[in-house]
Amino acid sequence: MNRMINNASHAFLTGSISGLVKVLSCAALYAGLLAGCSTLEEPKSQFSQTNTDDISALGNVEYHTYMLANELFADVGPARQSRYAVVGFVPVDSMKYSADHQHPLMLLGHQLEQGMITEATKRGFSTQEFKLSNDIIVSDESDRVLTRDIDQLSNIERVDFYITGTMVYQESGAVVNARIINARNKNIVAAATRFFPAELFWREEQVTTRNGKLYRTEGTR
Repeated sequence: MNRMINNASHAFLTGSISGLVKVLSCAALYAGLLAGCSTLEEPKSQFSQTNTDDISALGNVEYHTYMLANELFADVGPARQSRYAVVGFVPVDSMKYSADHQHPLMLLGHQLEQGMITEATKRGFSTQEFKLSNDIIVSDESDRVLTRDIDQLSNIERVDFYITGTMVYQESGAVVNARIINARNKNIVAAATRFFPAELFWREEQVTTRNGKLYRTEGTR
């Protein structure tokens, strides 16, 4: 009788341990599946969770350029063997850069050109660097391969599309109008518009210009 009780007790304990092991195994498997699902989630853009209302404009010119590029390239894919040249964004009234124009966003046109080169290249467009020199230019201070000297520029290869735009300056910023233009027939194949706030480069501007006159403003304290 005692042997039968002992055997029954042993069987009961063995069954309990076996059941506990199964429960723990199932729990571990479930946790592993959850971890696997989280790693399989589609990677999100560095700006996908950014709330534009919560962004401090200072230092976020790349964010606005990224959003402008999103709209510009939304319905345009990289054409096979087509070459793109990104050229400067200019004020709409003069169509040229002026170093005497002391707007807080006076360098925005240059930054947009460089930023759109980056955005177009990341999206698979074959962009041409037309400011490339024939040789490395070495000086006492630096060495470089980019130049604005026409005599030092290398031959420009075929360009099929231009990426460029204009800027309309306002007191609180600038409206940027970007476009992709077919170099052969001058058709605009894509366009986008975005407002760039004046605080992108400087948070407080003590002196500004309006209609050719200087105005001093009081900074917030």
